[in-house]
Amino acid sequence: MTTFTAAQTATAQSLQTNARGEVILPRGAENKPVADKYKRRAVRLVTSEKPGTILVDTHNRYLYFVEGGNKATRYGIGVGREGFGWSGVTRVGRKAEWPAWIPPQEMIARERKRGHILPARMEGGPDNPLGSRALYLYRPNGGDTGFRIHGTNQPWSIGQNLSSGCIRMMNKDVEHLYKRVPEGSKVVVIGPGNRQGQVSFEDRGTDLLRTLFGG
Repeated sequence: MTTFTAAQTATAQSLQTNARGEVILPRGAENKPVADKYKRRAVRLVTSEKPGTILVDTHNRYLYFVEGGNKATRYGIGVGREGFGWSGVTRVGRKAEWPAWIPPQEMIARERKRGHILPARMEGGPDNPLGSRALYLYRPNGGDTGFRIHGTNQPWSIGQNLSSGCIRMMNKDVEHLYKRVPEGSKVVVIGPGNRQGQVSFEDRGTDLLRTLFGG
């Protein structure tokens, strides 16, 4: 079960949303830089998962693209706020550049109770909460889960647990990942409920040689 700090929980509960269901930025948040630990890194990752797999560690708010040979690219992410976290094994069912946002009916109903009227659809663009790219997560042998790995127009939220369950990345990072991940790729989300089963992985930190010399 995910453990949230008192500060994280208070932050999530105190945030307000606008008419599109987006979190309203706290004062000065737009100028808050992303913490260094959430910036993209080449890391040494020991795992039993095959190259090409995406591992999402919601506890530590990292996403890994497994490359094999104990190598991976690690990205910082934002994850579901308290009560919206989840876990499981999924796949990339489809991909989209500058995706349209179609709020789920549950979100529309929830926000209506709070006095917010969400649009039925918002076309892609810089103001869209899905950012510049989206990977749509489907069940291994079924339909759309409703969750996405996507960019964000709120980079300050990376490293936070504020979403409604989607995995958000900085636009430049989701664009980098998007190019490497074909449809059908396995995605393992490690989080509340442990529905992902037994997953073996150990992050051994920055791969200094790859960071210095590339590759």
